[in-house]
Amino acid sequence: MFWFRETHGPVEVAFTDRHDGFSEAPFDSLNLGSASGDDAAVVVRNHAAIAQALGVDGLHSMSQVHGTEVVHADRLRADGSGEVPVCDALVTDRRGLTLLVRVADCVPVLLADPDAGLVAAVHAGRVGMADGVVPETVESLRSRGASSITAWVGPRACGACYEVPQEMADAVESRVPGTRGTTSWGTPSIDVGRGVVAQLEQHDVEVHDVGREVCTIEDERFFSYRRQGARSGRFGGVVVLR
Repeated sequence: MFWFRETHGPVEVAFTDRHDGFSEAPFDSLNLGSASGDDAAVVVRNHAAIAQALGVDGLHSMSQVHGTEVVHADRLRADGSGEVPVCDALVTDRRGLTLLVRVADCVPVLLADPDAGLVAAVHAGRVGMADGVVPETVESLRSRGASSITAWVGPRACGACYEVPQEMADAVESRVPGTRGTTSWGTPSIDVGRGVVAQLEQHDVEVHDVGREVCTIEDERFFSYRRQGARSGRFGGVVVLR
């Protein structure tokens, strides 16, 4: 269930894998998203299993659209009901409110300032990274009083596998220097994770890049849109302020 799990003072962060859930193939088994065709009721059961393992009331998710919108979450959604915000980053100062980011090759980022009592979860794909969703979230935290922010960057597609057209690689490189790369077979690529880490460091965030040695395209412990196609499931990152 948890590929990585760690506490940092009153903050707990975790990244899931695809095991110990209830979904059937091709979403087997801990799929956290229903947009690709999985049974929504089963996905709710998967969310509940994670919440139970964390000892929280529920997970606060978002409808991710590869944008830069940051939303402040201020209420618990214990049963998964209610409106899901359309955004790519959630910030909260509410203790016990567990934030969820869902991915399948994009970069999941978890942020926290325990002393300020603030946490955030960010979905950073190629477009969101280039448009600045990570700096926007850092700025949102700082505007609410954060001064010493720590980030955990999770598993994602690596630069040696994430092939793109040369024009796209050049365009992203012009916006986030250091992201352009080459696949292991010699074609242009983008390293979105490297770009995210660079953005965090440029904004004086302490970075724990726990997913740097993992590639979701290569590693079947994780869901991967590029490997599995449109019916890929989603794994996730969760963060909660106790």
